[in-house]
Amino acid sequence: MREDRPNPPAILFLCLGNICRSPLAEGAARVAFAEAGIAARLDSAGTGDWHVGHPPDRRAQAEARRRGADISDLRARQLRRSDFHDFDLILAADEANLRDARALRPTGATAELRLMLDLVGGREGESVTDPYYGADDGFAATWDDVSAVAAALVASSRG
Repeated sequence: MREDRPNPPAILFLCLGNICRSPLAEGAARVAFAEAGIAARLDSAGTGDWHVGHPPDRRAQAEARRRGADISDLRARQLRRSDFHDFDLILAADEANLRDARALRPTGATAELRLMLDLVGGREGESVTDPYYGADDGFAATWDDVSAVAAALVASSRG
């Protein structure tokens, strides 16, 4: 994370529709930062607009609950140009979303833009598992991915 920004860190998690991977990442980060006693401003968004206003997928909510996070209050929203100034770090779930975010990024943007799994040693360049079209157990694999990202964020926030 960028060292020139004041605390708490402001992190935005990004996926396609903002109903699976990014809300799970936000939920995992909420848990990890709370357990570490570190304040952080966390949010999630999608590059697409078709789920705007909808809660996370019921399977994502169930997996988050199973892992100790309540994401039922989240509502999908689309990535905004202002996010590139409002957040320190924007983490995309995969290359397609990273590419779409780069295309939207305004001149003078201050947010660092990276893949989520670039923060996890040995996982650089990989995509977070996309569970949407698969079986319910795919959400557990997604949680495992995003909780590793959350742990890396907490570790980097500790200095």
